[in-house]
Amino acid sequence: MQPVDSRMNNCRKMLQWTIWIVLFCGCLRLGAQTGPVDLPSVQEVQKLAAGQHWEEIVRLLEPMQSRSADMNFSYGTALSRLERWPEAERAFQAGYRLAPADPRFPIELAGIAFRQKRYSVAAHRLRQAIKLAPNDTYANDFLGTVYFLEENPEASLKYWNRVGKPRIAEVREDPMPRVSPALLDRAFAMSPASTLFLPDFLDTDARIRGLGIFPQYQFDLRARDDGKFDLVFRSQERNGFGDSKGEALFQFLRGLPFQSVEPEYDNLHHEAINVVSLFRWDPQKRRILAQLSGPFEHSAKYRYELGTDLRNENWALRNSFTGPAPTLGSLNLRREALAFDLASYASNRMRWSAGAEASHRDFRSVVPGTVLTPDLLAGGFELKQQAQATSTLWRVPERRFTLDAAASSQTARLWSHRRETFEKLEGSVGWQWFPRATGDDLETQQIFRAGKTFGEVPFDELFMLGLERDNDLPMRAHIGTRDGRKGSAPLGRDYFLASWETDKNVYGNGLVKLKLGPFLDTGKITDSSAALGSHKWLWDVGIETKLSLFGRGFAFSYGKDLRSGNNAFYVSLLK
Repeated sequence: MQPVDSRMNNCRKMLQWTIWIVLFCGCLRLGAQTGPVDLPSVQEVQKLAAGQHWEEIVRLLEPMQSRSADMNFSYGTALSRLERWPEAERAFQAGYRLAPADPRFPIELAGIAFRQKRYSVAAHRLRQAIKLAPNDTYANDFLGTVYFLEENPEASLKYWNRVGKPRIAEVREDPMPRVSPALLDRAFAMSPASTLFLPDFLDTDARIRGLGIFPQYQFDLRARDDGKFDLVFRSQERNGFGDSKGEALFQFLRGLPFQSVEPEYDNLHHEAINVVSLFRWDPQKRRILAQLSGPFEHSAKYRYELGTDLRNENWALRNSFTGPAPTLGSLNLRREALAFDLASYASNRMRWSAGAEASHRDFRSVVPGTVLTPDLLAGGFELKQQAQATSTLWRVPERRFTLDAAASSQTARLWSHRRETFEKLEGSVGWQWFPRATGDDLETQQIFRAGKTFGEVPFDELFMLGLERDNDLPMRAHIGTRDGRKGSAPLGRDYFLASWETDKNVYGNGLVKLKLGPFLDTGKITDSSAALGSHKWLWDVGIETKLSLFGRGFAFSYGKDLRSGNNAFYVSLLK
């Protein structure tokens, strides 16, 4: 018999050989499993895609740890056909990272977002694709469709026009307006059985606004089964004193808290001829205003306006509308004016107006103080020529953003004890933005305005920064009247004013609309006289509520003057 130690050594050797054999066989098996495998070729995948064998494509490509851009595209396409949206999106994004210049990936990613009704995401991805391939017919058509579903006709037309769409079969009105059909037809720059182009759409919008009888309107594109569209004009129209007794009374009496009435008559003889008037019996600022406007030679492209304005106002010049502020000077102003103006609404890109005004002013009960100089109180007859132009500098329909600029000039000759000639120049740049994809639920706008005078201007031609019902340069924490008399807001010959505001819809039911939002006004007004002007930059911040009924209403504002700390509550009429 062998010794015990010898047998133990033999056993150990056999165990070691067994372990080595097992490890060697395992390595051989592992090598056989991890060795090269046959990868599917592009041609094979394309053949499967042609036969719509999407599950087979997924089975072949899913185990691959690393796929090329083309393989990711095929894999994502198959997953998308199987409606496995999250996996398909990941596959397309992986391919997009490998081939960022390939427009196929953002297009397919847009398709996934579109099927999930994430239209804003789809639009963003399609814009990325169009940057890579501006002339891609499918991408432009697709993006136009997305904006059509988001009810953004301007953006929709911008991209559809690149592919010769949309073809308009019929132009209809719903409801049918009372205005003359011939006049309304002249307002439309497009016609049936033709392609609706964005410039024609915008020109039509400008002419409809110019008629002055549609406080609310919109154009709806309605798809037809034959691939064409109907253009439907939907509107709320002003006629006569109002469509109901309630509307007529509201319009006539809404100025009663301000000791005034504003009779208006719209769409006279169904020719968009409007009469606007104001009668104010406030003993400190009496005024009678009457304006007649209508289409020039029955054309919606041009509009005339003839008006007269009679004023009898008491002024008391002060440095503030509240607190201790002694009177720096006072007067009674009587002014009578007759004006004619012709405006063009032919194009939305550029709008202009030109006209003339004859006026007479005289100053009574003058207490000159340190402000009212003889040159400033030059009275007598004045003849003025005025012109204005407004242009859209930049329009981004897909962002619902517009940037407009305007410039105006007034040149006048004043006949008094000596002849005086002066000129007033004003300019503005402003933008408007609707952040939401549809509707007007949220609106932000800002405007920068500046004005300058040359020569000696009479007192009634000075600029004023402040809230006053006859003033159009509001600083909403500076009220322009005190004890009913004008003169408590800064006056001067030159000014700069910047106004920013945001409006949020709080309530609306089609008849009543309530908006609320903050504002910020900053401005400065200067003058050659040290007694006039603001001397410093003014900063007003606050909140404003706008209530409209029948397309007209009131603005309630609270403003705080950040320099003086004064608070201002004011109510004004909305046009």
